[in-house]
Amino acid sequence: MAIAPAWSEPDVTELPFYRPIGAEVALFEAAVRRRLPLLLKGPTGCGKTRFVMHMAARLGRPLFTVACHDDLTAADLTGRYLLQGGETVWVDGPLTRAVREGGICYLDEVVEARKDVTVVLHPLTDDRRLLPLERTGELLAAPPEFMLVVSYNPGYQNLLKALKPSTRQRFLAIAFDFPPPQVEAAIVAAESGLPIERCVPLINLATRLRQLQGIDLEETVSTRLLVYVACLITDGMDPLRALEAGLVEPLSDDADIKRGLMDAIRASFG
Repeated sequence: MAIAPAWSEPDVTELPFYRPIGAEVALFEAAVRRRLPLLLKGPTGCGKTRFVMHMAARLGRPLFTVACHDDLTAADLTGRYLLQGGETVWVDGPLTRAVREGGICYLDEVVEARKDVTVVLHPLTDDRRLLPLERTGELLAAPPEFMLVVSYNPGYQNLLKALKPSTRQRFLAIAFDFPPPQVEAAIVAAESGLPIERCVPLINLATRLRQLQGIDLEETVSTRLLVYVACLITDGMDPLRALEAGLVEPLSDDADIKRGLMDAIRASFG
């Protein structure tokens, strides 16, 4: 028997802006209905986090976002005892809150976290959907509304920072990339207020610069950076200065690389 969605169709004009590229919205909603965890993979700044924000609002679910880093431990997610008012009290972490409240827990760049983080996720990513809290002796059963979403940038993977195959196979996965040029221009225009005809040259420039990824640049031009540049231009800043501050300087500290980027920019905007 089909499982009916636990939400009504929202007014998309009130949601955090997101422009679908493929079937990612339908896949996310299917994962929610079937209570399946989801993995998003794609380059920095391509819209993964905005997509999760959009879907949480679309579904009417509380969203608990965790920016993972080298020092993030399982206790940071589940909770710990803290001193409050002279007493030692248990304080839930974001993962525990999401389970208790039936929300979406989003772990951004999960491969950056310590290895014990993935261990605590395992019981939540199979048919058990359980969260053991050893410090309190609780065994929390995730409600139907709970969802676990994680993301990472495959371009940064190495032997020390990679999801184990046994962990990856616990998730459905959606591959993200930068939008097609015409869609990206519409996104940048919507986010910045810059007329779309003035966004098109920015997109054309980004398309050329992205071919340098892996050669001179550790990271390429993200849609997020293009939005930043467009915001500066909308605010009245000269395009060359906006591109230097919003694109060149964030991408590199190397003087030769920055000089090459500015030469490419002047060829398009000089």
